[in-house]
Amino acid sequence: MKSFPVPSPFQLEFPNGHRALAIQLHRSTTRSKIAPLLVQLGLPMARPTLVVVGGASGISEESFAQLRSLFTDVLAPVIQSLDGVVIDGGTDAGVMKLMGEARQATASTFPLIGVAAIGTVILPQSPTQPSDDQAPLEPHHTHFVLVPGGLWGDEAPWIANVATTLNVDAPSVTVLVNGGRIAWQDASNSVRVGRPVLVIAGSGRTADELAAAVRGELSSDRATDLIDSGLVHIVDLSSDLLFVRSVVQSMLSHTHQPNAV
Repeated sequence: MKSFPVPSPFQLEFPNGHRALAIQLHRSTTRSKIAPLLVQLGLPMARPTLVVVGGASGISEESFAQLRSLFTDVLAPVIQSLDGVVIDGGTDAGVMKLMGEARQATASTFPLIGVAAIGTVILPQSPTQPSDDQAPLEPHHTHFVLVPGGLWGDEAPWIANVATTLNVDAPSVTVLVNGGRIAWQDASNSVRVGRPVLVIAGSGRTADELAAAVRGELSSDRATDLIDSGLVHIVDLSSDLLFVRSVVQSMLSHTHQPNAV
């Protein structure tokens, strides 16, 4: 059997002067081996954990402005107040870009961890140009976990595993914003490990389809298992931000069990 060297942390330096610690995992890295590697990165364990998934493209300008307020006025302040951590896909696009910019704009100090398939990202100082197949890393993240894979979506199970490893028994929530095909996979992975999914209705695409299915407004086979789990919750993008903040704060302050109603 081929053996791989033990992964060790290394530093990434972005053109804006920001630095991030990163580690590259192998296909042979089992979930039981992830925890000590995250400790090597200096990441805190057993903290409230927010997983952000969804649209990396296809978000309208109007929705993007509304979403910026969601990230800057709700998600970043809540996770900062709870001394928690945030995990997303790490690239400089869509919801991941919004999360990075929100952390910077609010001068927050929480760890922001990007989990990305190595074959889909462009590391800082690389001469590779962005394309449909590869995207640069978001420069305000504090840590990156680079995982095996060369296709968008290869990172999805790793995001779920890293989040579960980090939060231990602390509360964790997945926030689904917009999203395409991979967002369904992200939501399923979250439900599979008993992590509640908060769907931002009105943000478009997958989020709107899932919200409509939960409300009984349409029939969706791929939404059935998610809905039956009892772990899917909805909040509307147009709702008062104080209300949305209270919902997120509550979900990240209480441990949710699988199949809870």
